[in-house]
Amino acid sequence: MRNIEVVIIVALLVPVLLLAAGQWGLLAGRAPANLGVHDGKLKPPSRTPNSVSSQAALWPDGDYASAYARIEPLPVRGDGGAAIARLHRLLAAWPGAHIVEQRPDYLRVEFRTRLLRFTDDAEFWFDPATHAIQLRSASRLGRKDFGVNRARIEALRAKWDPAGA
Repeated sequence: MRNIEVVIIVALLVPVLLLAAGQWGLLAGRAPANLGVHDGKLKPPSRTPNSVSSQAALWPDGDYASAYARIEPLPVRGDGGAAIARLHRLLAAWPGAHIVEQRPDYLRVEFRTRLLRFTDDAEFWFDPATHAIQLRSASRLGRKDFGVNRARIEALRAKWDPAGA
C-alpha cells in the first residue's frame, strides 16, 4: 500500500473508532469520589483549564485561583431551598443533563455530550453565608475543554432568575 492510502484509511478509521468508544461509554470517565460540600466548600477546580468554580479563590494553592477557573456564583433572592428547586427544574430540561443527586441545599448534575458521551460533573450548593449558589463544573477527562464548562454555566446564568419570578 502506498503512504497516501494508509493515511486515508487511518483518517477514516479514527473517527469511527472514537464514535464507537464514546457510544460504549469508554470516554465518559469516572465521577470523582470527593464531590459534595466539605467544610463549606465544593471540590476545588482542576489545575488544568477544563473547569470553573465560584470558590476558586478559597483554595490556598494559587493554581486553583487562576483566571480560567474563576466564575461568579448564581445570585439568589429569597429562599435557598426554593432556589435549588428552581435550578433543578431548569436543569432537568437541559440537553444532556442528568440529575444525580438533590438535597434541599445541593444539586449534582452530569452533562453528557451526545455523540462521544464525554461527561462533565457540575455541583450547585446554596451557601447561606453569601446567600448565593456556589458552583463547580469540570470535565472528567482531558486537560482542556475549549471553554465548554464556562459557556454552559454562562448559558445557565442567562436563563437564571435570582428571584424565581
